[in-house]
Amino acid sequence: MELADATGPKVASPRELLVFTLGSEQYGIDILKVQEIRGYESVTRIAGAPAFIKGVVNLRGSIVPIVDMRLKFDLGEASYTPFTVVIILNVLARTVGIVVDGVSDVIQLLPDAIRPAPEFGAAVDTAYIEGLSEVGESMVIVMDIERLMSSAEMNLIDVARRAQSGQQPGGPANG
Repeated sequence: MELADATGPKVASPRELLVFTLGSEQYGIDILKVQEIRGYESVTRIAGAPAFIKGVVNLRGSIVPIVDMRLKFDLGEASYTPFTVVIILNVLARTVGIVVDGVSDVIQLLPDAIRPAPEFGAAVDTAYIEGLSEVGESMVIVMDIERLMSSAEMNLIDVARRAQSGQQPGGPANG
């Protein structure tokens, strides 16, 4: 997105990103996808859901699937501390929560400050990484959270439907 300035050339507008931590790494996601940030609370497990889908919570009458990003990215066993937070997102007309170790900042990055992710071949799936950016002394991994949450292995629509209907996996479908 570019803004025209009265003097002539177009000036690129910065993107605002919410920066969160998983272990020692920092990740950035589009702030416009963030609905709210909450402390971690216990969830209702859904039988048959992948391990990284911790379960669901009732958020003001809506059943919201909760994804543990540490488990999703295979970063070791998740430990829940007073600093652990859930970022509630609005992606693809759905509400989804992601569990992260902490939220550190909101930053603004110009498009040219985001470098493409390096190619790792088949060993590492970089489909959800938009790029990398140096912020101060550290590197922020800029994620396409919408692409991640809409991926087939996330199975989030089915998890939310089962939770709302009380249905177990493999049971009859409720239209």
